[in-house]
Amino acid sequence: MVEGGVPARDLVVGVGASRGVPSAEVLGLIDAALADTGLGRHRIAQLATVLGKAGEPGLREAARELGVPLVGHRAEALAAVPVPHPSASVLAVAGTPSVAEASALLSAPGGELLVPKRRSARATVAITRRPLRQAAPLPPHPGAPDVTTEPDLRTTGKPGPRTTDEPDLRHHGDAEVRAAGLVDLAVNVRTGTPPVWLRERLAATLADLAAYPEQTAARRAVAARHDRPVDEVLLTSGAAEAFVLLARTLAPRHAVVVHPQFTEPEAALRDAGITVHRVVLPPAEGFRLTPGPVPEEADLVVLGNPTNPTSVLHPAAGVAALARPGRTLVVDEAFMDAVPGERESLAGPGYRALPGRVVVLRSLTKTWGLAGLRIGYVLGPAGLIARLAAAQPLWPVSTPALVAAEACSAPAALAEAEQAAHTIADQRDHLLKGLSAVTGVRVHGEPAASFVLIELPGAAAVRERLRAAGFAVRRGDTFPGLGADWLRIAVRDEATTDRFLAALADAVDG
Repeated sequence: MVEGGVPARDLVVGVGASRGVPSAEVLGLIDAALADTGLGRHRIAQLATVLGKAGEPGLREAARELGVPLVGHRAEALAAVPVPHPSASVLAVAGTPSVAEASALLSAPGGELLVPKRRSARATVAITRRPLRQAAPLPPHPGAPDVTTEPDLRTTGKPGPRTTDEPDLRHHGDAEVRAAGLVDLAVNVRTGTPPVWLRERLAATLADLAAYPEQTAARRAVAARHDRPVDEVLLTSGAAEAFVLLARTLAPRHAVVVHPQFTEPEAALRDAGITVHRVVLPPAEGFRLTPGPVPEEADLVVLGNPTNPTSVLHPAAGVAALARPGRTLVVDEAFMDAVPGERESLAGPGYRALPGRVVVLRSLTKTWGLAGLRIGYVLGPAGLIARLAAAQPLWPVSTPALVAAEACSAPAALAEAEQAAHTIADQRDHLLKGLSAVTGVRVHGEPAASFVLIELPGAAAVRERLRAAGFAVRRGDTFPGLGADWLRIAVRDEATTDRFLAALADAVDG
């Protein structure tokens, strides 16, 4: 099949798999099925499976080798698809009578089932061909994919229609600055960091690397910094590890992620086979949090404060109002230390008595420039902290990272971070004032963090023009709830901002 003279990826491969199936077995079965069609791997548009298997390493690796996405469908959606070869035993285990055939057919509505279910020892595959209107042109260099999934809930609380345009939840700002020579406005790490005194403390740890890391001093320092008991602190390899630990440890019946926000929480939950329901805060309301859209039945709620990428700071009272008996409320406060006074934080002891379980995640990456060191922490009820710790590998945080956690929790470091927060606020005001003079730019809500989200018609093209002018900004279309007309811009010093604003005005003019 060709579209406009360009070869198209028009095949969808549905895959069923037993736990631990190797990618080689999956790919071998796919090749055998393709042999019946006379078509090659280059025609495959995606792999599809049941949501509970979307995190299976063998399937993920097979999708990466093929250079296509792996899509997970809810079992109840697959069960509604008529299949030619149903199996009662598969229905009992997977909730659908044929994972391979139903996944392939659901991913290609109106398409043709080219190859019915084929089996190997630990896998099944089926192949459909999409109608011409659904076929995607072959990319010149297919990249390694990540798992995507169908959307589940919107603000209505009802199942939303499936879309093949799901955001890439694994795309992050660092991908924008891998080309040399770009001014970095895509990553939210404060420039000029780590400070000299912290570099010296870290360098001094090199003499201690022969010993295994010991966490006692660092945990005590973090606990004292937030006036909490030590057993309510878990040190992690960056805040991102905390999302994985929560996904592996909790077993929510109704997990809700409030978007737009950092995408790793949803990705981690989906990788663990957990169905994720989305609540999307609309830009028309300034991305402000209200308790109404969050379903009452949700037993896990995840949100950011201040939120990445919107930069909106939700009132602590509004966030706390989401706490319920039987619910785990996870608040990602990775950017809270960029807010003067951390005024809306739930990390302090005053919120320990809220109903249910309140978990606060913090990162030292942004303010202190430690993205490469990987250090963050979790604050929460002692029982849950113990369960999360049991899910960690031995010695999960390195000695230099532990020293950073201790040093950055000291009073002098906190005073420096507070001063940096005030500086960021002044620099953000300068950026906002300049953006207000650029044609077509809109800022929704009131930014409070070290970045600003803008809406701009034709933002994707503007972003490319900015790259040509030497500036990298963060694309917004990989965040659920946003799209191609959104960009995130990191706050920088006034001189850098002025150069950027001039380049942005030129890029908008085309």
